[in-house]
Amino acid sequence: MILDFLKKYSIFSIIFLFLIFTLGVLEEITFLKDLTDNNLLAYILTLLNSPITLFEIFPFIFILTTQYQFYDLFKKDELNLLKINGMSNIKILSILFVLSIFLGIFNISIFYNVASKLKFHYSNIKNELSSDNKYLAMVTDSGLWIKDEINDQTLIIKANYIKGNILNKTIINEFNKDFELIRSIQSNKIDFKNNRWVIFNPIITKNNIDEKIDTKIYLETNFNEDKINSLFSDISTLAMFELFSLKKDFSKLGYTSSEIDAHLLKLFTHPILCGILTIISAIIMLTLKIQKSLIFQIVLGIFISVIIYYINFVFVSLGVNGKIPLSLSVLFPIVFLSLISLIFLIRINEK
Repeated sequence: MILDFLKKYSIFSIIFLFLIFTLGVLEEITFLKDLTDNNLLAYILTLLNSPITLFEIFPFIFILTTQYQFYDLFKKDELNLLKINGMSNIKILSILFVLSIFLGIFNISIFYNVASKLKFHYSNIKNELSSDNKYLAMVTDSGLWIKDEINDQTLIIKANYIKGNILNKTIINEFNKDFELIRSIQSNKIDFKNNRWVIFNPIITKNNIDEKIDTKIYLETNFNEDKINSLFSDISTLAMFELFSLKKDFSKLGYTSSEIDAHLLKLFTHPILCGILTIISAIIMLTLKIQKSLIFQIVLGIFISVIIYYINFVFVSLGVNGKIPLSLSVLFPIVFLSLISLIFLIRINEK
């Protein structure tokens, strides 16, 4: 039964990977049509991006795999044979639950880390092809670093600390197109809410001469609060150990790490979610005992997946909008599904 589950799980994973690849190629061809004539690049980009997309739908693959498993058990009347040999419903579900947990652990410890690296290379290639490669931002142990190109000038910006839309203890080095230093600006407070930064009480160094200004000056950039926040939102390009490192750097910088915390919590609960969805799918099959066609079973599985997806979507949206804590937005659907499973497990055990 375990080997049969693994076989069906592999089949559905390959099918979904093929579908993801097919749709992804069309999207990448559309993206590249005005940038390059290299059609092979579209296939390379899709190969790099497909694994991380597959990881996102792994929980729903467990639903379909379990349904397919019980479809075969019903069709071949093997379920009664298992019960005659001492295998109760609870024991069968326990085996599938533990197996799903182990597969989920493999997904986050091996598959996710490989997929995130591939996604990282995918993002780098697309960044080089787009106009966004003129500016970039990153967080290191020493603070926030920004490179910006605007009006034939290059800005190298380093800030020690962020609080809301304020950069603290910031140094801005401004270079011309030949990368010759024009001036340096130091300030303990810079408002970057808009693209036109407000620099308070700066010290401007030009030709080795310092000038302290007791008012505020303005600096045009390509960055604002929303853009800087969005640059750090694609955390799926980071492996698990890199997420912990980035969380540590964010803490030093004073930058909120709530999205990283929520993403890590989502990864850690992935095996549990896979196990719970396996149980829910099995309970539905044992309760309804539907012996329809395989197509019907697949449609039913997709319908259940859509319902669960929208439950997750609603709670994630509430978390992102600040209505509930991000951690609760990840945990509540799992707790909700677990309670449903426990209620129906009691009924299954009675049968």
